[in-house]
Amino acid sequence: MRLADKSLCIVGASGLVGSNIVKAALDRGYTVRGTLRDAKAPDKAPYLMALPGAAERLTLHSADMAHEADFDEPLANTDAVFIASLIPVYAGPSGKPAREMDDEQGYAEIIMPTVNGCLNILRAAARQGVKTAIICSSTSSTNPVPPVPIKNEVDHWSDEAEQCRAKKYTSATKTVMEKAAIAFAAEHGMRLCILLPTGMFGPVILPGHLEHNPHKWLRALIAGGPPRHEKIPNDSTSMIHLHDLAALFMAAYENEAASGRYYGVYDSWHWQDIYAELKKILPDMKMPAPLIEPLALAPATGFDFTRRNSLNVPLRDIPTFLRETIEWLRSAPF
Repeated sequence: MRLADKSLCIVGASGLVGSNIVKAALDRGYTVRGTLRDAKAPDKAPYLMALPGAAERLTLHSADMAHEADFDEPLANTDAVFIASLIPVYAGPSGKPAREMDDEQGYAEIIMPTVNGCLNILRAAARQGVKTAIICSSTSSTNPVPPVPIKNEVDHWSDEAEQCRAKKYTSATKTVMEKAAIAFAAEHGMRLCILLPTGMFGPVILPGHLEHNPHKWLRALIAGGPPRHEKIPNDSTSMIHLHDLAALFMAAYENEAASGRYYGVYDSWHWQDIYAELKKILPDMKMPAPLIEPLALAPATGFDFTRRNSLNVPLRDIPTFLRETIEWLRSAPF
């Protein structure tokens, strides 16, 4: 079967991750059905339809994950569903920050809309006979208490009750959602893969994505503006290039033996090392105040990448994708 004869449904096609999955799928020759809340949105649809291969093999569909029936048409006769619409929610409908909520409100306004939205999509997929689902989640679901030196995707879970006690309802959302999706997939005989990224660098598909980090603070640095932090934090962050993340999604789909959770990160670096690397690329950049601590530097998050590496996707290292991202931003891409 030609790849063009296989249809993939990508939910959240206009998102940072979803749009890059759309691009990767088109580049590989698949026919793609992308969903977004408004398939004719003038700030989104034209950029997706301008991707190579889109005119021939991409259709866009309006769908809201709060409405299960919206997904029947885009999922009909598709080979797999990619769910990249479960973006972090930091405030409720009234604008009240998640950190100011109690558990009842946190569950009602932050956690359950995402969990129910994911299950709505999976229910529609099951109804249409789709047997493979690939979900974009987050490393925030893999933070056990107490922390471990090296964490993996099989043994290490965040405790959603502990996350709620810490008012981290946004992070708890991912933990609760993944457990619900795993239970649903097991009940319905669906092959499920969950990718777990954090910081995402590299080219974006829609101009609106430039208004979010890390692209927002990198643009500020390039323009001579302030760094992201006033003082280098004694902390680390994990990162990956968006094209590499999309390639991991495609590999999880194409490898029929793949299932379960996979880290979608290259590695984690301490912020001191990140700023040092950026200074090599942007010698004139404004630097945050140096980290002067009586204690040792906090170790960077340790990952066991055995499962990620089993997908056999080559990944750019951090110096490479920092430089590539800055060069791309300097090119005034839009």
